[in-house]
Amino acid sequence: MADKKDNQENTDNTGEKGKKNQKKESKIGNSIFNKDTGLGGTSKPKFNIYWVYGLIIVAFLSINFFNFGGHVEEINRGKFETMLQTHDVERIVVVNNVKVDVYIKQDKLNLDKYKKLFNKGLNSVSKTGPHFNFTIGSVDVFEKQLEIMQKDFLPNERLTAEYITKKDIFGDLLSWLLPFIILGVIWIFIFRKMNAGGGGGAGNIFNVGKSRAQIFDKDTTVTKIDFKDVAGLEEAKIEIKEIVDFLKNPKKYTDLGGKIPKGALLVGPPGTGKTLLAKAVAGEANVPFFSISGSDFVEMFVGVGASRVRDLFKQAKEKAPCIVFIDEIDAIGRARGRNANFGANDERENTLNQLLTEMDGFATNTGVIILAATNRADILDRALLRAGRFDRQIHVELPDLNERRDIFKVHLRPLKIEQELDVDFLSRQTPGFSGADIANVCNESALIAARNNKKQVERQDFLDAIDRIVGGLEKKNKIISPNEKKTIAYHEAGHATISWMLEHANPLVKVTIIPRGKSLGAAWYLPEERQITTTEQMLDELCATLGGRAAEEVILGAISTGALNDLERVTKQAYAMISYFGMSKNMGNISFYDSSGQAEYAFVKPYSEKTSETIDKEVSDLIALAYERSKLILRQNLDGLNNLATILLEKEVIFSEDLELIFGKRKYPIPHEHIQFLEGKKTIKDSEASKNEPNVSKGLLDI
Repeated sequence: MADKKDNQENTDNTGEKGKKNQKKESKIGNSIFNKDTGLGGTSKPKFNIYWVYGLIIVAFLSINFFNFGGHVEEINRGKFETMLQTHDVERIVVVNNVKVDVYIKQDKLNLDKYKKLFNKGLNSVSKTGPHFNFTIGSVDVFEKQLEIMQKDFLPNERLTAEYITKKDIFGDLLSWLLPFIILGVIWIFIFRKMNAGGGGGAGNIFNVGKSRAQIFDKDTTVTKIDFKDVAGLEEAKIEIKEIVDFLKNPKKYTDLGGKIPKGALLVGPPGTGKTLLAKAVAGEANVPFFSISGSDFVEMFVGVGASRVRDLFKQAKEKAPCIVFIDEIDAIGRARGRNANFGANDERENTLNQLLTEMDGFATNTGVIILAATNRADILDRALLRAGRFDRQIHVELPDLNERRDIFKVHLRPLKIEQELDVDFLSRQTPGFSGADIANVCNESALIAARNNKKQVERQDFLDAIDRIVGGLEKKNKIISPNEKKTIAYHEAGHATISWMLEHANPLVKVTIIPRGKSLGAAWYLPEERQITTTEQMLDELCATLGGRAAEEVILGAISTGALNDLERVTKQAYAMISYFGMSKNMGNISFYDSSGQAEYAFVKPYSEKTSETIDKEVSDLIALAYERSKLILRQNLDGLNNLATILLEKEVIFSEDLELIFGKRKYPIPHEHIQFLEGKKTIKDSEASKNEPNVSKGLLDI
């Protein structure tokens, strides 16, 4: 039984091998058949116009350099005299008064000295002649010399020169045609370059008005991306999935009287996954997908943009149901009349007008849905956003804590990471990061691990990658004097001290005085993830930001230029509090913020000069009060500030654990005296008067 079973297995294996061999032989046979005959295969060579150009060049060179049996050997005057002396010359023909053709007698051609003329292959001399030639300068001089040579060498014979005129038809024709050929080649070359740089689809100048959209359908072999590859964005995916369902099952909605939406606009900050979401739609919908950028519509020729829009929608209607995706639509969708080129015939406006017409022109249930993405929705034309064109606006925001965790899981798949890596920890360390930033963190961590010759990516590699992306590359070899290093240490220690003492300041993670990028020192904070910010939180942030400049003045008695970035942030935040958020009692609940962006090219401010002076005064007082409050906190914690700066000078990097050893657990002894200022009480206090104040927890005293 065992033998029988073995034989059966061997038979089966042989059968399988036989089938494989047959398939292999069939493939080989087909390939040979295709190769030899060029029939029945897909590898048949295509016709190329450059082959014709090559054949013409080869023919031209052959005619000029080989002459195919019409070659004549050139000689000098001395050899011609020798031929006359030996009576070898039969006749002489002067061609065009420039060249003399010499014909040798037929009975002399059998001599050894002439036989070699006929054994040169393509350069062989014709036996019928002419056999030799030479050039003359003047016909009169040549006739006199010939007369003298005949008297000396041919006393009994007489050779009479024949004169003929030959026309070089090929040379004359080429001299006439060559300029036109050169101009034609230049014309073709220039327009091919123009078409390759931004021209029409088939590489022809006449196709410049054709759409340049890439088409992805069932037959297109592209890397398929579906909704599983898009982490986070759950709300956005719900709306997008409904659009996909519209395309797959339109009857489900139309039977109830519903209309398929014409367009959806993806709005959000850069790097949040708008384009990736559109790619996922292409993978999930299983319908033709047209992808094009907003800048692809605009061309150097007038009217090309509108022509491409028409051609795009024509193709889309032919392949309906389908999806058209326009990335960065703000390139052509900017509100009309707000272009910087005042009075110009703007090609973008013409393109936008055509797009508006096409979106509102095709029938409701043709199955063509427009997807567009932008991070500047505020500048788009309102006609583009109305119902009937882009019916839906899908907001793709920065990911929250849970979404960042899911995004990390997606980008960690190809990495070799340590088993105990905590993904939740990484998501907590990256507040405000977009999906593109997280992808960059994962890639940078792998590069750092490889640079350090590690076998797997560890937690510290991710932290170093985050530091590298946020602060820049460390510059440990940068030359810094001891005095500058001390100033930097106290500056960063001032930030850390005040952020530790204030309730609403962002909790500190790490402080370093190692230069990174353009900064000489840096402090990392872990900001609280919140949707709205209160007045107290913004006031504490002002004080923490001014802590570096305050520490320089309190400890060193002099200020430096190192606080430039801090002052810029404080000034912008203070102006936003007063003029945008209405956080001033004197100004009241007034906001001059323009969310529509229509004041982008305005020449006047939306408020009077008197209001402008009031805003400037309020901002100045607010920043001055925050600065005094920062100095007050530092004076109360001088010992801790000095210890912190000393540790920074020694270690160059400290963490939140070091601050806890110096200052203890976080306390909040300083109330928010700014509230008094916001209520209209001018409570800017002289810093020297508060030096020996016994109980600062009661707040600043009114002057």
